[in-house]
Amino acid sequence: MQIPLDVLEALFTRELAVNVWPFFRIAGVVMVAPVFGARLVPMRTRLAFAVAATYVLSPLVPITPPFELSLRAGFIVAQEVLIGAAMGFCLQMIFDALITAGQTIAMSMGLGLATMIDPQRGVSVPVISQFFLIMGTLIFLSLGGHLATIRLVSDSFTLLPVGEPLGREGLWMVAGWGGQMLSGAVQIALPAATALLVANIAFGVMSRAAPTLNLFAVGLPAGLLLGFVILLLNIGHLSALLAQMLQSTLEMLTVALQA
Repeated sequence: MQIPLDVLEALFTRELAVNVWPFFRIAGVVMVAPVFGARLVPMRTRLAFAVAATYVLSPLVPITPPFELSLRAGFIVAQEVLIGAAMGFCLQMIFDALITAGQTIAMSMGLGLATMIDPQRGVSVPVISQFFLIMGTLIFLSLGGHLATIRLVSDSFTLLPVGEPLGREGLWMVAGWGGQMLSGAVQIALPAATALLVANIAFGVMSRAAPTLNLFAVGLPAGLLLGFVILLLNIGHLSALLAQMLQSTLEMLTVALQA
């Protein structure tokens, strides 16, 4: 018994739609999200991961629009990539907050000119920012952030089915989330920046009381020592704050996809 060609075409089109449309959203997340989208991860590895994740998650995807080569299909592709990139961008802003906090602390410690190459972006960042990025990545993985990202992508197909655009309120929430991440950077840098500011004021008072005191010989090593001690004592606060930021970001994305 032979199956008619129109039936085969319909089955092939349906299977193609079930696997192709989710791939673009997953690829958008893998392209931008932390850890997955790092410069150290080769492009072929990201592509292979996106294909494997699509194969695993495609049975969980609700009914998708039929696949066809048309202008509408192009809009759907761009829309799915935008949705995935928006989710990855919000998660990446957590690490951008760590970079901003590290830059603030490094300038206060006198290490603003000591830079290293960031493996996430491939650009130069202060050594304190690099330290925060390494600690943040380890904390992110220990908290299961990579698994939470995959689960968010899986749930996004139910919250926002393929073919439906991200609502205006959802776009505003994603755009406004940068302010929340800046506040997180302030919370990370505030203890060290405050302590170093007090130390610099104390050295300023000492220079007025003893003009012959060489501040560069005393103040810079003392500021570095104080900064490293505060960073050591601040690791527990960094872990708790990073967990809170990750939870807040996941909750915001869940609400934004439903808006």
